[in-house]
Amino acid sequence: MLRLLLQATRVETPHAKSKSSNKWAVEPRSIDESRPLRVVVIGSGISGIISSIRFRQRIPNLDLCVYEKNADIGGTWFENRYPGCACDIPAHAYQATFEPNKEWSKFYASAPEIHRYWKRVADKYNCMEYVKLKKRVIEAVWDEQRSKWQLKVQDVETGAVYSDLCDILISATGALNNWKWPNIPGLQDFKGKLMHSACWDESYDYSGKKVAVIGNGSSGIQIVPAILPKVSHIDHYIRGRTWIAPTFAREEIDKRGNDIENFSFTPEEIETFNKDHQAYQKFRKGIELELQSLHGATILGTPQQINAKGVFLENMKRRLSRKPGLFSGLVPSFPPACRRLTPGPGYLEALADDKVKVISNNIIEVAADGIITADGTRHPTDVIVCATGFDTTFTPRFPVIGRGGSLADRWNKTPETYLSMMVDGFPNYFISLGPNASLGEGNLLLLVEKAIDYFTLCVQKMQRDNIRALSVKKEAVDRFTLHCDQYFSQTVFGQKCRSWYKEGGEDSRVTALWPGSSLHSLKALTHPRWEEFTYEYVNDNANGWLGNGWTENEKQQTVNVNYLDDEQVDFPTQLLKPVLVS
Repeated sequence: MLRLLLQATRVETPHAKSKSSNKWAVEPRSIDESRPLRVVVIGSGISGIISSIRFRQRIPNLDLCVYEKNADIGGTWFENRYPGCACDIPAHAYQATFEPNKEWSKFYASAPEIHRYWKRVADKYNCMEYVKLKKRVIEAVWDEQRSKWQLKVQDVETGAVYSDLCDILISATGALNNWKWPNIPGLQDFKGKLMHSACWDESYDYSGKKVAVIGNGSSGIQIVPAILPKVSHIDHYIRGRTWIAPTFAREEIDKRGNDIENFSFTPEEIETFNKDHQAYQKFRKGIELELQSLHGATILGTPQQINAKGVFLENMKRRLSRKPGLFSGLVPSFPPACRRLTPGPGYLEALADDKVKVISNNIIEVAADGIITADGTRHPTDVIVCATGFDTTFTPRFPVIGRGGSLADRWNKTPETYLSMMVDGFPNYFISLGPNASLGEGNLLLLVEKAIDYFTLCVQKMQRDNIRALSVKKEAVDRFTLHCDQYFSQTVFGQKCRSWYKEGGEDSRVTALWPGSSLHSLKALTHPRWEEFTYEYVNDNANGWLGNGWTENEKQQTVNVNYLDDEQVDFPTQLLKPVLVS
């Protein structure tokens, strides 16, 4: 009897005439039907790779495309190939939570090794099927009528431009991606070899050369010790003083009986990690615990923050012991962590080497054969390395046009967002590692993963509630901006120092950092505050989520009652009275 009834069931139910004058609100869809959505991700660095995994894992009926301007995936770990390029936090804390790597060869992994790791992750989860290499998005315009993003995409090799359309657009281009030459008169007239840390010529042999390294940010700190063994001399130009952080896991260094800041793991240790998961977890969680216990040092006036200066001073003195005279010229007046911290393995030791000269006079001009400083001294050199960083303004590198105009105009004075991820007036648009997304301490990759989880929650809601356009409210953006400014006023990040955290200024707003610890970000991004958004519905029907009374299983005649399975029943066992044994 049941079989005959099922066979006779008509799934397609025509609209009946409503007895009321109200607009018909019963949509011809099941309540749990997942409408098809096209998602485009711009960039296949870490954010793009994780997005391509999590979206396919969690969003049914998905049409996914990842556009990548480069010839390979990996983002910064594909692009940056300068000598010494490495992660400045321990490798075991710089990996996907769902894909731990037990075979890192060094404590601070090199760029090529990190790139190989993310290539393996992408291959394991079949990401490359959805990535289009050598394709650059050059324009994104919100189409209000269709509630879609209209894209222009350029083939990097041929220059040809074609159009694309998507429901959801995700910017995963990263913050430090658009490198630039420093504004120094005569730089392009230099007759020797001119290189930028973000555009390194790997074919060039700098052996025996006299090299000028401009900049003591993260890349400059890594380049100096890396090239030192091969070159004849280094002039290291330092515009501002900076703190060099003590390395993590000091116990591991001391256990090895030497003072190598970036030690290698022995084959025996790697074998132990592979065979003994508990040993691996103990090591990994120990590193993570140390990394996640530093937040107090960023808040002005805390015991951690007050004591941090002494710890840093002792570390720098110890590592400059060969040339103690350098110490006073390197220690800054601002507190530790105001600028980006790096342990810089081997950097201070390299500065104490006889082949290195630290120059703090301002560069006023580059001549054909070298550099001229403000004191009138001419410094001949064969090679100039500009380790001078990136455009840190967060200005989009192509037009992104929303409801009220371009994102570049919206951020003309200062970049403002909601939780670093969304901007009012730009529906269905999400940003990974946007303004106020980076961390001054803690585990950045956890924040990246959590942000992408947040994106998927928003898209799930769009499918579940039949939403065609989801946009954050302006007042929510304003509140987050105010919160950031007030929060950073009580931190070391708000002190006077020149930092990319503040778009390169000394007294500018802190626009790069999350207003809290990385553990704080995990809590903040776990549950979206849906009241902070506005919604437009398919067919302008806010009732559309209810569908036509059917579920998908009923419609497909695959009804099940597995909600009665023990593993699906929520047994309130914790509320049971204890059994008294007589």
